[in-house]
Amino acid sequence: MIKKPCEMKQTKKKIRILLAGFPGIGKTTLALSAPKPLHIDVDRGVDRVRANDRKDFTQPATYEELLQDLKSDLSDYETLVFDTGGKLLDLMKPYVIKQDSKNGQKDGETLSIKGYGAVGKEFQRLMDYAFYTLNKNVVVIFHAKEDKDGEATKLRILVEGSTKDNVWQPMDLGGFIEMYNGKRTIGFDNCERYYAKGTHGIKGIIELPDLENPNIQNDFLTKLFDKVNENISKETEYFESQKEDYEKVMNEVSPMIEKMTEKNTEEVMNAIKNAKHILTSEKELKHKFKLKIEELGMVWNKDTKQYEKKEEEVKEDGTKEISDNTEPSK
Repeated sequence: MIKKPCEMKQTKKKIRILLAGFPGIGKTTLALSAPKPLHIDVDRGVDRVRANDRKDFTQPATYEELLQDLKSDLSDYETLVFDTGGKLLDLMKPYVIKQDSKNGQKDGETLSIKGYGAVGKEFQRLMDYAFYTLNKNVVVIFHAKEDKDGEATKLRILVEGSTKDNVWQPMDLGGFIEMYNGKRTIGFDNCERYYAKGTHGIKGIIELPDLENPNIQNDFLTKLFDKVNENISKETEYFESQKEDYEKVMNEVSPMIEKMTEKNTEEVMNAIKNAKHILTSEKELKHKFKLKIEELGMVWNKDTKQYEKKEEEVKEDGTKEISDNTEPSK
């Protein structure tokens, strides 16, 4: 069913975010600042997180074990934190080879070209499952690496092959964490140095809180997700006001078109022309007008520049033909 923007019904949206940065920059701590997180520690690095910032966690040894963990009662959690995405993709490798031997090479362990595609698809499937089926926020952590592009150094997420495209695709937000002017920051705008992703008004470089200060709570992502939903709410309110204006125009002009006769086509045309159109009102009203004109059996006369009743001419053989000195209005 096709819908207009003003028909969008927004409840509190779950967020999917990718966090990238070098080791030791605080990616996991930042990820655990999301609302009610479950730490899926496939990197087995929970011991590197400060004790007071640790959350409930699981450390699956295989991808099958991870899938089984996700079938547990997760009602106490609002966010799934996958730490790290690189290790998660590694867990998927034997799984996709087991699903189809063509996904692996002869050694049975190394991925084939087809296998990399299968891992990418499985990653997207897992993200969709966590987001749509389990209805959770999703945070995926990736290590960063430096790539040389001529003399320029660029930051990229540590992912093999084309799988990186599958990794970015489902994300609402993607931020690179780095030190900037002596401060720990996260950037959500694409730039020459790295690829990032910002939506719903989240953009630019944002300074991260100094968690060495005992008075500062680790809740950055919780507040960021709240900000996203606040911005979505404002967008919804904007479209609600547009919807009211749209309905007002349609309610004023549509009855005029429905009651239109051969005598007041010009009056109705002017009403459409002078209406304060919004969204698709002008397009829809012109279409209604066109259909009504056809129903009345009228066409546009180029000479008189108005709509007139179609004229019929009697041919020599006695048949009738519509005069072709007119054309429909554009």
